Amino acid sequence: MIRPLSRTALVLDIVGAALLFLVFTPMSIVFYGHGTGGAETQAVAVAALVVASILMTGGVAIGRLAPGLALAAAWAGAVLQMLAGFGPVPVDFAILLVLYATSAWGSRAVLWWGFGSTIVGALVATVYIYFVNGLASTASTGWEQLSAGVLLLFVSVLALGFAWVSGLLWRVVLRARRTKAAQLQAEALAAEEQERVRIARDMHDIVAHSLAVVIAQADGARYAAAAKPEMATEALGTIAQTARSALSDVRLLLTQLRHRQGDGPQPTLADLETLFAQVRQAGVEPRITVDPMPPGEPPGAIQLAVYRILQEALTNAIRHGDGSVDVRLSWLPDRVEIEVANRIGATAQPSSSGHGLIGMRERAQLVGGSLHAGQEGEAFLVRASLPISTSPSSGTGTPV
Repeated sequence: MIRPLSRTALVLDIVGAALLFLVFTPMSIVFYGHGTGGAETQAVAVAALVVASILMTGGVAIGRLAPGLALAAAWAGAVLQMLAGFGPVPVDFAILLVLYATSAWGSRAVLWWGFGSTIVGALVATVYIYFVNGLASTASTGWEQLSAGVLLLFVSVLALGFAWVSGLLWRVVLRARRTKAAQLQAEALAAEEQERVRIARDMHDIVAHSLAVVIAQADGARYAAAAKPEMATEALGTIAQTARSALSDVRLLLTQLRHRQGDGPQPTLADLETLFAQVRQAGVEPRITVDPMPPGEPPGAIQLAVYRILQEALTNAIRHGDGSVDVRLSWLPDRVEIEVANRIGATAQPSSSGHGLIGMRERAQLVGGSLHAGQEGEAFLVRASLPISTSPSSGTGTPV
């Protein structure tokens, strides 16, 4: 029955209803008051009209807060007005505002109660004005009486119906606004979720690869420290360099996450040599073949996807491989195909459903490609196909 309404809106409704009462009630009494009957009768009629005005304007005051109660108050005021013998008066404008409120802000039941009040109210007003107020006596013939009655009914339905339909149109506008706001909110949440997933994917790629290199170097330094101290020193330098690079990338990602700005690390094909060098320093010698060569400059999104997929695949090779890995890149006119194969170590237990593999699949899907990873015999293979749009160009195989 009662809708949530801000205090400001309620105060504005009450002030508006009070002004409506102060302006239209004296006007109704002065220009439409009874001219017949004794003073006592006229005083009672005026008092009844004042009470009816309070009820109807009170309905306006609570129209948005409680449309159902406002409709009941308007009906009570209209009935009291008719019992006092008054025909249509200016304060009846409040009834139109109440009907507007029922269709604009009322519940579904109140909405249809307002529609029913429009039809029934038009019939009651027509009958009351036609018979009680003496409109029928002003017509001389039966045809004139019928025409006057039909015209009065039409005007009543038109006036009350216009108010109800106007409220219904505003109800549609409000619903469209809520739907649009909900859609924008859902899109914003979806965009934020995608951004979080992207940052989490970048974080995993950077941290996982760097930690794999650090762990491999630390293990190598521990075993080499006794026999060749210079190798341990070199390994510690690699660890420090890798850790600094990872720390810089992580800081960029955290800044982006905190302030929602910046592009974060965006590696390209030019950074692959650095990646391969890190893998070699971790004790894994990748055998790399590019056949054909890239036809021109691939799109930035494709370069990033290729880098991140190779980064994660090589990280898996460091963790679970036996020290060798084969990498093949085929830059075809319409796509680039990636294949990374490494023999599985004796104690390794590779998984085909880890976060890294999920991230690689997401990388491929984001650019419209596909990726498959799994164990085939004694090797673990990662195969990806990423679509590109570059001009056809032939290339020759080049081992790196």
